Amino acid sequence: MSLKVTNARRKQRVRLALRRSANGRPRLSVFRSSKHIYAQVIDDQKGETLASASSLEKTLRDTGKTGADIDAAKAVGKLLAERAAQKGVKEVVFDRGAYIYHGRVKALADAAREGGLSF
Repeated sequence: MSLKVTNARRKQRVRLALRRSANGRPRLSVFRSSKHIYAQVIDDQKGETLASASSLEKTLRDTGKTGADIDAAKAVGKLLAERAAQKGVKEVVFDRGAYIYHGRVKALADAAREGGLSF
């Protein structure tokens, strides 16, 4: 079995478990590339993105940091929590996708919690 198929199956398994336990809460989805990290809060019932943040944004790029480190992930998590709070979102379910809850993904989640999101 190839790595691509394995990751896709893991991603499906995580999403299915989230749908069962979401109870109408929006989903905080994380995408991690080798150079950047992206996160968005998605309302799956309406099919729309409520808030998003990434290490590509000008405010985060101006700090001179790369998007591929834990500090950038913390900044993205904090920014996403602020934007979600502006939209009135306080509780979400965390969708780590096919990634292990470790390193940059964990740093983003912890920063989002510190910013006021509950999951």
